[in-house]
Amino acid sequence: MATEAPAEGGLVFHPMDQFIVKPLFGDGAVHWYTPTNVTLWLALTVAAIAALLVLGTRDSKIVPGKTQSIAELAYGFVYKMVEDVAGKDGVRYFPYIMTLFMFIVFANFLGLLPMSFTTTSHIAVTAVLALAVFVTVTVLGFVKNGVGFLGLFWVSSAPLALRPVLALIEVISYFVRPVSHSIRLAGNMMAGHAVIKVFAGFAAIAAISPISVLAITAMYGLEVLVSFIQAYVFTILTCVYLKDALHPHH
Repeated sequence: MATEAPAEGGLVFHPMDQFIVKPLFGDGAVHWYTPTNVTLWLALTVAAIAALLVLGTRDSKIVPGKTQSIAELAYGFVYKMVEDVAGKDGVRYFPYIMTLFMFIVFANFLGLLPMSFTTTSHIAVTAVLALAVFVTVTVLGFVKNGVGFLGLFWVSSAPLALRPVLALIEVISYFVRPVSHSIRLAGNMMAGHAVIKVFAGFAAIAAISPISVLAITAMYGLEVLVSFIQAYVFTILTCVYLKDALHPHH
C-alpha cells in the first residue's frame, strides 16, 4: 500500500504487507489454531472447487452448460496430462493430481481478486503441497519397485567410473525436488503481486498515474497467465515424479 508521509513529503511503499498473516478476529498473536486470512482463503478455495466440480456437474446434461463445460474441460485437460506423462499406470492416481491442479489454479485466481489473499504466495502452503508429492511418490516408488527404485539414481548408460559421481548428483537433485517445487510456485506468485502493488503506489502520483494504470493492467493480464502456468508446471512436474516412481529404470 502507498501511504502519504507528511514529514518527508513523499510516498512510502509497502508491497509486501499484502502477504502478512493476520487473525480474522482481533489483533492478537497468531497461533496454530487461530483463524487467519490464510485459512479463510484456503476455505474459499475449497468451496469454489466444490461449487464447480460437485454442484456444477450435479445435473449433468448431454449438452453441457457453462459450468459443466468448464468442469469437463478441466477434467479432460488433467486426465490427458497424466496419461501422456505418467502413462496408463499413472491414470489410477489421477484423482490426487486433479485435486492438486484444481487447488493451485483456484488459489492463484482467487488471489487476483481485490482485497483477497494469495495463499500460494506463502512457502508454508506450497511446501506442504510439494512435500506431500515428494513423500507420496517416494513411498510409491519403493512399494511398486522395492529396492529396484534405487535404480533411478544409477545411470547405467554412463561410463562405470562416472556412475558413483552421477549417482551422488542424482540423489542430491532428488532431495532438492520439494524445495524447487515449492519455491517456484510461491516465488512467482509473490513477485507478480508485489510488482502490481508497487505500480499501484505510483498511481497516486498524478504526473505518472496514466502510465502506472497501464502498467497495472499489463501486469494483471500477465498474472492471469502466470497463475495458470504455475498450476500447470506444478502439476506436470508431479506427473514426471510419478512416472519416475512407477518406472525408475526409464
